[in-house]
Amino acid sequence: MRFAPSQENEAFAESLDDLLSGAGVVAAARAWAEGDSGPGRKVWAALADLGVTGLAIAEEHGGVGGDAMDLAVAFQALGYHGVPGPVVESIAVLPALLGDAARLRALADGAIGTVALAPRTPYLLDADVADLRVVVGPDGAVAEVPAPSTAPLGSVDRTRRLFATELNTVPDTEGPGRAAVNGVQSAEVAGAFAVAAQLLGAGRRLLDDTVEYAKARAQYGKAIGEYQAIKHLLADVATRLELAAPLLSGAAVALSGSASRGVDLEPARDVAAARYVADLISPYLFALREAARSRQAAIVETEARAREEGLRLGARDLTDVPVVADRGDTVPTADSGMPADAATEI
Repeated sequence: MRFAPSQENEAFAESLDDLLSGAGVVAAARAWAEGDSGPGRKVWAALADLGVTGLAIAEEHGGVGGDAMDLAVAFQALGYHGVPGPVVESIAVLPALLGDAARLRALADGAIGTVALAPRTPYLLDADVADLRVVVGPDGAVAEVPAPSTAPLGSVDRTRRLFATELNTVPDTEGPGRAAVNGVQSAEVAGAFAVAAQLLGAGRRLLDDTVEYAKARAQYGKAIGEYQAIKHLLADVATRLELAAPLLSGAAVALSGSASRGVDLEPARDVAAARYVADLISPYLFALREAARSRQAAIVETEARAREEGLRLGARDLTDVPVVADRGDTVPTADSGMPADAATEI
């Protein structure tokens, strides 16, 4: 059983970071928020060329056939760079849900897919941009739906356009019982795992950007990063991010089905733990952002207010992590739920 990334994982992470660093993701996200998906589709095409869009798809369907650790590496990078679009839905959830070879091959080739699964994710994310729109009803019936004819709903993140869909009258197009028994639970677990990795990557980007800001921003004649309150806050967030990483790796091992050598591994439980801890970081990320932007005299008050707000909203609901890129809004993540029994075990 291996928790640490392999040399192949590290090389993949470096290649993906190089790609996204030079792909103009910030400009693409801004354009995406304004309804122009052109630059974002170019980023998506570059990800397809690298094999990212086919990581969770078997080779016989045109994919890469990667494992959970490959997905963890990819989604940390996608979160770090704030890539717009339904990346979780298309790259992690749909490959676990669908059994149709033609649709899987299209996703592997770079088609953008989105999905709504009742009752946890009732909206179709970026349905106006997606090439494939799938809806799963409460009974597990799966259907492909046409492009929306209505305007998107409001969202705290302008890069995430949410579209309502009817989840109670979905015809079964996947075969009786198949999706309900095999696909939906696996898709939910895959989505929760991808979101945990995405949040971890977003948190690291926010920390990196805030450290640079603390070095450059001067207050009372010296950089704010020299003040103990800022140093402690930065160290606190760095520690929490590092403690979250092993849980993500453990979930990847559980999902891969590797030999446990006596270690108790349960995919749904371990993924829920990784997602839960990643979400718990969110109030501290809010505090970190606000503290770095505040005057030194208000740092302690700002941190307390941000933490209180995070607890009021509920840490597990804070999946829209604050700004980690220069674009000035929020990082796109998916609101993938976790199985109730797994959350109970946590």
